[in-house]
Amino acid sequence: MGTPMQNIKQKRDEALVRIIGKGYQSTRRVYVGMATCEIAAGSMEGMDVFKAAIAKGLPDVYISQKGCAGRCNLEPTVEVCEEGKIPVKYGKVTVERANEIIERHLKKGEIISEWVIR
Repeated sequence: MGTPMQNIKQKRDEALVRIIGKGYQSTRRVYVGMATCEIAAGSMEGMDVFKAAIAKGLPDVYISQKGCAGRCNLEPTVEVCEEGKIPVKYGKVTVERANEIIERHLKKGEIISEWVIR
């Protein structure tokens, strides 16, 4: 056991590793709608696509879930937030659309306007 200051520094270092490891400092965030109705509409499959892309090395992306957006007719929904930009909300996100969002929006910076919820 070290000095109190060494213990504090060790705890701080451990916390930083957890924060960085979970992606909390990422400049890009993806929120998948996971309310009951969105899950029924297929959002779990879309979430799996985003998680797999991150696991395969898609850089600087934090993935999380969000609650009900009140837009049942547009479910499943996905919101992409990038530092310094207006968030983009996509509707009716299937597995295929999730893959396209990864390839076109997250990798190339292209907003897929025909899927955007306005």
